[in-house]
Amino acid sequence: MTGSLDITRADVVAVSPGKKDHSYRIAGGRVGVLLMHGLCGTPSEMRYVANGLARAGHTVICPQLAGHCGSIEDLKAATWQDWYQSARTALAELRTTCDRVIVGGLSTGAVLSLLLAAEHPEDVHGLALLAPTLWANGWNTPWYTPLFKLVRFKAIANMMNFPDHFPHGIKDDRIRKFFADALFGGDQQNAGLTHTPGGALYEHRRLVSHLKAKIPSIKQPTLILHPREDDVASIDNSWYLQRHLGGPVEVVALTDSYHNVTIDRQRHVVVDRTVAFVRDLAARPAPVARKSAPAAPAPIGCQFAVAV
Repeated sequence: MTGSLDITRADVVAVSPGKKDHSYRIAGGRVGVLLMHGLCGTPSEMRYVANGLARAGHTVICPQLAGHCGSIEDLKAATWQDWYQSARTALAELRTTCDRVIVGGLSTGAVLSLLLAAEHPEDVHGLALLAPTLWANGWNTPWYTPLFKLVRFKAIANMMNFPDHFPHGIKDDRIRKFFADALFGGDQQNAGLTHTPGGALYEHRRLVSHLKAKIPSIKQPTLILHPREDDVASIDNSWYLQRHLGGPVEVVALTDSYHNVTIDRQRHVVVDRTVAFVRDLAARPAPVARKSAPAAPAPIGCQFAVAV
């Protein structure tokens, strides 16, 4: 089932009073790219990729997701529906000026991208997923994380905190130090929070649960970039998506990055691959809206993986 992108004033989840909106926008051509940050992250983590896409002539929006760039209490209060509404609002904004829109994001931002593609297929023409995180099962995930699925109430979940452990999703020592200085120096607007409240992970789990049954219905061409050494979310997340998405999928396995691929050593690879993917989609004939006929299944040869 698809939904309308008509956004009313009442639909928009506003930034908390007295707090700045840190969304990042770059005006460009008629091809737009929506990039969403991860859980406990900020639009700043998407800036390098956004600038690369802007140099290629595209319009880019990196929205601040509801509850982010503020206090821990702001994030605890937000629901996955609030995050999704931030994403829908940004997509609607892009569609006012762009004929085609590619949606992507890092980690939880990639999960939100998938939901947009499932529920708004006529408005999302491609997906660029960066370290998509359906499950937090990377090599640096605390041993007790799987037990969190036993928590059934958000109030109880919010009594727990999950610290941002070394190496903070970053393999490069110099970049990691720069990030950690900002993170523990209180720069929440750029570096995010030092720990993830359990309530946010609870909402992430609810988001994934809402999405999973919809994954096979997603037919848009999809590019996935995922580190083999992801410390937060194993590359198994991307293999799962490759098997279950309903359209053509290319998985690029990054060999010299951890989870935060938009700022780590291979960020230039992320930009180059994403720019090429958007360019190829933009060169295709304009999509024809179909109201009843289902999309054709992906050809066998369209699902593959490469390592860089």
